[in-house]
Formats: sequence, C-alpha cells, structure tokens
Amino acid sequence: MNSEVFITCALTGAGDSATKNDKVPVTPQEIAADAVRAAEAGAAVVHVHVRNPETKGFSRDVELYKETSKLIRDSGVNVILNLTAGMGADLVPDPEDYNRGGPGSDMISPYERVRHILEIKPDISTLDCGSMNYSGSVYVASMDMLRETAMYLRDAGVKAEVEAFELGHLWQAKQLMKEGLLPDDSIFQLCMGVSYAAEATPQNMLAMVNALPPGVTWSSFALGRMEMPWVAMSILHGGNVRVGLEDNIYLGKGNLASNVDLINQAREIIERMGARVIGPDEARVKIGLKK
Repeated sequence: MNSEVFITCALTGAGDSATKNDKVPVTPQEIAADAVRAAEAGAAVVHVHVRNPETKGFSRDVELYKETSKLIRDSGVNVILNLTAGMGADLVPDPEDYNRGGPGSDMISPYERVRHILEIKPDISTLDCGSMNYSGSVYVASMDMLRETAMYLRDAGVKAEVEAFELGHLWQAKQLMKEGLLPDDSIFQLCMGVSYAAEATPQNMLAMVNALPPGVTWSSFALGRMEMPWVAMSILHGGNVRVGLEDNIYLGKGNLASNVDLINQAREIIERMGARVIGPDEARVKIGLKK
C-alpha cells in the first residue's frame, strides 16, 4: 500500500462530456480557473487538454495550449503542469476504401503532436503508448512514432508520463527505456476501462502493476462509475491516483460533479485508508522533477 499519495486531476479531456455537464471547463480561462481550484483542493498535478471554445469539442490548437498554460502559471498556484500529447492520432477507415482514412480522421506527425509541448515545456507530457481500437476508429502510435516522440520529449527536458492502456504498451515503454529514449525513472499512468483496451477489473490491475518496470512511480484511473473504487485499488497496489471530469462526470447516478467534488471524494477515500495526500513539492521529489 502507498501511504503517501499524490492526486492528478484530469480537468476536461477530449470527449463529449462538455455537452453533458456544464461544469466541464471549456475555454482557456475556465480550464485555468479549474486548475487553480483543483490545486487548492489537493491535486498536486493537473492534466490538461484544450477545447474549441465555440464547439466545446476537442482541439489541438497550440495557441489555446499556450494561453491556458500561461494563465495557470501566471496565477501563481503551486501545481505540476501535465499537458497531453495524445491528440492527432485518430484514423477512421473510409468505408468505401479501407486503404485510406475517411471523415473524422485526424492524423498528424509525431512532431506536430508535441509541438505545443516543445514551445511550452510543461513539467510533464503524456506519451500514449501503442495503437488500439475504439468503437469506430483506431488510435495510431507505431513503435517508430513512439521513438520519435520520446526523443523530442527527452531532448526538450520534459518528463514523459507513459499512458498504458494494456499490457503491450508497458512492453513498448520498457523497450524505449532500454534504448535510452525514456529515462529509468519515467512515470506511468495505468488507464483502465477504456474501450477496447484493459477492462477495469482487479485481475487486470494486478497484471498491469506486475508488468511495470521495477521501482517506477505510477498512478492509475478507471472510467465512469469505477473512478472512485480505482482510487482505493491504486493505493492498495502501491500507486497514486487520478480523478477528474475527463474520466467521469458524476458523483453518483444523476448527480453531476465538478473537479473539486471528485478531488474531495478521492481525498476522503485516501485519508480513510490511512494514507496521506501529498502536495506538489513532495510530488516533484517523488517523480524526479525540478521545481
């Protein structure tokens, strides 16, 4: 069991949650304000996507990332900034010609996927390992794409957080570590319950934890109603926790949540289990970040 736990708050994500819950932040100002509130509630890390302010849908606009990050930094809040680099890898096969991408595809190069990271230089950038299936699309991240992305992060001095959705992704990350493209003290996020990757079951959780490189710092989350059970699951297996409106928009059936609501509920679970929530300064030491 982990007795000193840091909380990551995934503020907004890229799904359609903003049309279902008006507490999901959309504009740079809303996302930055929620980041401040999350830090004040006990989150040591804020994980940031940006959204199109007009459509509320996902965006990978570099200027939106720059504006949001500047607002968070200028607020003076003490929090670890974690920006996603997982956008621009969606392939929707054309039903009339499976040899090409159809409407809805959003494929860009590894460099373009991390261009905002290289300009902003956050504390942490996600590295979504491995390709996988969604309902009608494929997320594309070949081994060579991952090598190139990891090289950009390494050379920019940005800590990679490996997003692992199944066992094979951990294998890929360990190979990148062998090749010197990821540091031995990389941090990991075990992403559970995402269609169609590792289901959120205790057996799968144990398999994922057992496959981690020895001694690394890691967190985990599960989607929807499994979000809070996964707080306890992660702590019991020695990890840290992630909650937030990217992963779940409810406190209970029909009860829409805010990010602060989810952090408060996670804190209560952590403390009732006899563990302690640590802040950003202790979390920086734990995951090997410079202040």
